[in-house]
Amino acid sequence: MGVLQHIQHQISALNDLIKINNDRIAGYEKANENTNETGLNLLFKEYTDQSKNNVSELREYIRVLGGDPTDGTTLSGKFNNTWIDVKAAFISKDRHSILADCEHAEDVAKKAYRTALDDKELIWEDQQVVFILKKHLESLRVAHDTIKALRDAEVSA
Repeated sequence: MGVLQHIQHQISALNDLIKINNDRIAGYEKANENTNETGLNLLFKEYTDQSKNNVSELREYIRVLGGDPTDGTTLSGKFNNTWIDVKAAFISKDRHSILADCEHAEDVAKKAYRTALDDKELIWEDQQVVFILKKHLESLRVAHDTIKALRDAEVSA
């Protein structure tokens, strides 16, 4: 793979992570609409802000590489948010189902970051971007574990 192709591959991977974060933002905004529970509203707002910060950092690095950052979401994210809308119209959203949806979204986001970091064709030579991606992944892991613990506590309550 040539240098230009390598850079384009990195830009594409980082744009995919922007899309995942945009999905996460949309998902938490939707979850926030489905609950009036102050504690969850604050948590969902925190995770929305976290993803907005992630997007900002990824956009900045894409520009360093000479690329154009995306503004979109993934196609699966659009389908997932549409499905959440359909489910909300027919099923009342209880705390457990909201948290289960959020946990699933966290699993998807973690997997996307892990895939980007493990992709052998990307060969992340700049340790700054590796640091950023690992930092994002760790924050996603913490968010996942928090959401999962809240969901599990709901089952045992």
